[in-house]
Amino acid sequence: MTDLIKAYGDAAEKMLHFVETKTTDQASSVFEVPVANYMDPVLWQKELDLIFKRLPLMLALTIELPKVNDYKAMDVMGLPVLITRGKDGQARAFLNVCKHRAMHMVKEGKGNCSRFACQYHGWTYANDGELIGIAESSTFGDVDKKTLAMTELPCQEVAGMIFVILTPGLEIDVPTFLGGMLDDLAALKLETWYYHKAKTMIGANWKVSYDGYLEGYHFQAAHTNTVATRSPSNRASYEAFGPHIRLGFPQNSITRLKDLPREEWGKQENHGYDFIRILFPNFSFFLAPEMCQYAQLFPGPTPDRNITVMNYIYPTAPQNDEELKALDEMSDFFFNVVEEEDYFLGLKVQNGLESGAMKHITFGRNEPGNQYFHKWVDYYLDETGKTPKPVLKA
Repeated sequence: MTDLIKAYGDAAEKMLHFVETKTTDQASSVFEVPVANYMDPVLWQKELDLIFKRLPLMLALTIELPKVNDYKAMDVMGLPVLITRGKDGQARAFLNVCKHRAMHMVKEGKGNCSRFACQYHGWTYANDGELIGIAESSTFGDVDKKTLAMTELPCQEVAGMIFVILTPGLEIDVPTFLGGMLDDLAALKLETWYYHKAKTMIGANWKVSYDGYLEGYHFQAAHTNTVATRSPSNRASYEAFGPHIRLGFPQNSITRLKDLPREEWGKQENHGYDFIRILFPNFSFFLAPEMCQYAQLFPGPTPDRNITVMNYIYPTAPQNDEELKALDEMSDFFFNVVEEEDYFLGLKVQNGLESGAMKHITFGRNEPGNQYFHKWVDYYLDETGKTPKPVLKA
């Protein structure tokens, strides 16, 4: 934790400098991305196959499945996924499909159940994926139940988060994938929070929306009466951990740090500056003093759309109806800001890209996170292995 506090303090010092000098972290040059990258269906399919179906995706928090036999069933880019917590306490993930006639086993949502019965023909599975019952098995014929278990997906639970790879049989090593970001996330103690609710919004191509999470250059123009009242535009620090980024935004009040001992600066998150923790390829985590909003961004059914699940967690559970209402109102406020400002603009960007007005998007030197992100997309799409791992700000 001492190392983290030092890292946070160093970032805070940098952000204070940016505010006082009216500058920001910068890449060495501008960077162009072809407009076709946001529309090409062939490229989009490669992104699904080589990125979203091969990298660990954060699909649930530990606090969503806190008890033995808890489960979460969800649609992930058209794939039915079931996450369970077995009697041994382990989180597991499966394709939510009965091996008889491919019916979905469990309706989307959450619950607590040690076994699942298929609603089509009544085959029964334990929540560890094993087939334990065939309806009227005496009339069905001889089969080896062990070969008809639910298809398991690679799954690993770390730092209060459950990661899943959508392709069966691949190895999963989330600590290695997260690198130094793991310590950062573990320090948040997400397993102690209260999960409130999730809401879904529709956006443009997944990279259009992801681009918005990676910079504060748009704050003044796009969030004049919301975000910009808290954080100045075009002032940000970037720290990379493999493809992941810890993005720091100073608050207008960051000069208050001057009244504190320098060794205290790293303990002032949300009291002078904010961090956005962004995990490649689709997770953005914003922590405020009183709540946390995190986004799970998935490519939609077509290249021009994404589906984003916004989740809301709080340090403590509400104690009465009044507190519950307050959490709802706070969640809805943050959701509306993102949907009505960021995602509304993103849909207009998508339309502009499709208009034929330009061949390239140009990311400025003051948008190093966006440059870094697109270079990592290119890295994962290169099946030859010749593309070097990107370096931030290079």
